[in-house]
Amino acid sequence: MASTTLDKPAPGRKPGAAARRRVSVLLPLPFPGPFDYALPDDGRLDDVRPGEVVSVPLGRRTETGVVWDRDGTLPPEFAPPPGRPVADGRLKPVIARAGLPALPAALRRFVDWVAAYTLSPPGLVLAMALRTSQSAQAAPAQGRAQGWAPADPPPAGLRDTPARRRVLDVASRDGPLGGAELARRAGVGAGVVRGLADAGALRPVTLAPAPAFAAPDPGHCPPTLGDHQAQPAQALRDLAAAGGFSVTLLEGVTGSGKTEIYMEAIAACLAKGRQALVLLPEIALSAQWTGRFARRFGAEPALWHSDLGPRLRRVTWRAVADGTARVVVGARSALFLPFAELGLVIVDEEHESAFKQEDGVTYHARDMAVVRARMDDAPAILVSATPSLETLANVGAGRYRHLVLRARHGGAGMPDVRTIDMRAHPPERGLFLSPVLAAALDETMGRGEQAMLFLNRRGYAPLTLCRTCGHRLQCPNCTAWLVEHRARRIVTCHHCGYQDPTPPACPSCKAESSLTPIGPGVERITEEARATFPDARILVMASDTLPGPAATADAVARIARREIDLVIGTQIVAKGWHFPHLTLVGVVDADLGLGGGDLRAAERTVQLLHQVAGRAGRAEAPGTVMLQSYTPEHPVMQALVLGDFENFMRQEAEQRRPGFWPPFGRLAALIVSADTPEAADATARALGEAAPHGDGVQVLGPAPAPLAILRGRHRRRLLLRTRRDIAVQPLVRQWLARVPPDRGARIDVDIDPISFL
Repeated sequence: MASTTLDKPAPGRKPGAAARRRVSVLLPLPFPGPFDYALPDDGRLDDVRPGEVVSVPLGRRTETGVVWDRDGTLPPEFAPPPGRPVADGRLKPVIARAGLPALPAALRRFVDWVAAYTLSPPGLVLAMALRTSQSAQAAPAQGRAQGWAPADPPPAGLRDTPARRRVLDVASRDGPLGGAELARRAGVGAGVVRGLADAGALRPVTLAPAPAFAAPDPGHCPPTLGDHQAQPAQALRDLAAAGGFSVTLLEGVTGSGKTEIYMEAIAACLAKGRQALVLLPEIALSAQWTGRFARRFGAEPALWHSDLGPRLRRVTWRAVADGTARVVVGARSALFLPFAELGLVIVDEEHESAFKQEDGVTYHARDMAVVRARMDDAPAILVSATPSLETLANVGAGRYRHLVLRARHGGAGMPDVRTIDMRAHPPERGLFLSPVLAAALDETMGRGEQAMLFLNRRGYAPLTLCRTCGHRLQCPNCTAWLVEHRARRIVTCHHCGYQDPTPPACPSCKAESSLTPIGPGVERITEEARATFPDARILVMASDTLPGPAATADAVARIARREIDLVIGTQIVAKGWHFPHLTLVGVVDADLGLGGGDLRAAERTVQLLHQVAGRAGRAEAPGTVMLQSYTPEHPVMQALVLGDFENFMRQEAEQRRPGFWPPFGRLAALIVSADTPEAADATARALGEAAPHGDGVQVLGPAPAPLAILRGRHRRRLLLRTRRDIAVQPLVRQWLARVPPDRGARIDVDIDPISFL
């Protein structure tokens, strides 16, 4: 294995032996770098270039990889150690080209950068770009239709008629067309076209396949912008038109028209003939977003997310590579698509933790989107009503530009936010809605307006225990309680996916009918709402009830048609929906998320509840938000009531600054997992003893992870914290080199962790 480029001199060659041309090929597998291969002696691949997708042997099988290059673009502290060169005689030859578009240089640099930054094998990052199991297999050739063009020269003695003249005029003016389309444009029957073809006046031609995606028209339906929107919209148009790398935060209160404004940047990008990428935190949002996009541009964007079928994934991958997919909207993995001419990157709801990839290659899509824009020399726009502290720190340091929208579009006012002190206004025994909130719901629906109840907890109850012996239903694979889903009659673990039928008796003491749900989930709140408001038309919006974008689009359409009186949902309802007739939002448990030792608990809670509150009063009717809380004096609740997000984030920053917690320092988590607690403890202890030290460097742990057992594996955590001017990657790389994991143990690295479970 070696990280060589084309034509590197072959080491270990016998005197007099002819040099073999070699290339580096990166495979989408967990190897630390590319492998060297020889070009075939027959010369058929002598013109192969970096980025081309090729088939190569690996052991006894054939793999698809990419001809790789190293151009020195990585910062020195990120660069992995070089591999050892392979002797000339041991090189295996490249088999063939794979028949796929080449990966652009900017994408190859991006793959290298992400791998080095996250300390991941570059092949695993390449796998996200290549998608070998679905997208990178050679797609079957599309059938090419037959069309017709005027013969040259025209046949002698051709009978002339008005219909025939119209056909020949259209064929000359509009170029080769299929028979049916040619007849339609000329206003004649198909027999006229066939007659001209039989007479030799039309010659057959092969038509290129129609593009998979219609081209959006930047001038199709420009929006009418308010005075407060015009300046930010023009600023973003100018950035997109000028090109070049920059980062801009577009901050605006909920309902201020941020989407319409950044679509003007997309229009400017399209007018320059370049492609745009928009990242959304949830694929469920794509349904409403694509509708707004189609109204603005007259065509739908290309979608990229996990719900796409294999064929559409292949088609989209190729359309991005050949440039016919002009705008892509997708989840975080869309960052790794092979854009031919990327000119704009937008991250909507940039504060969302859903942008963090926790499995496999761990990366934050918001941060990597900025890197991708830099690699393609394109502007990046980060969009949020409640920007993350990291983004605000970059604004404060002058690294990011800042555009602010402080008013809602169309004259709508911000909702009135109130707390309900649950100590003073508790619900009835066994219920969870305060009488104050229940009365407000009844009044709102009585006026014919819509209301929403929010609880960020799926299922019926988060915990089930036995009244007789106190036994709690726990996951056999994780240190987590099983969540009851009464509608499906199961208990399940939301961490590993384990599920079982709800037991009729206590598994421990066998007592019948003794299992009692503790606490509410959305199913239990729905049960209470149905009993309290028997005539209300209720819709539950949660990942369990809305399995994909199509189901979500149907739910949103029903709400827009006013077929729903009360929406009950989890965090999916907080994500940018526009419900013009919804005037009341009730948060069942506003304190949820504030407990525990999570560094970002307060920041996340204020962001989530601010987003939920933003669903209320987005049109003419004023909105009201009611937060049920046992601690209404908490700074988070006060910030929401006062609408003072800016001051809250300033105070949050001042609390983190002294201990150089992010964004004023850097973190890297090492997670040890093993089949036995002894193996996990041994590797964790060894890591603790070999931990790096120095000025501005601190290691916390080892300690059992909050989820000490996950999917049957025992887990321990260590946390490296450094000042912001100290790169954690070389420290972690050297640290890991000193501690080989025990047999059966594994060490996972999470650079910039946001979850501490």
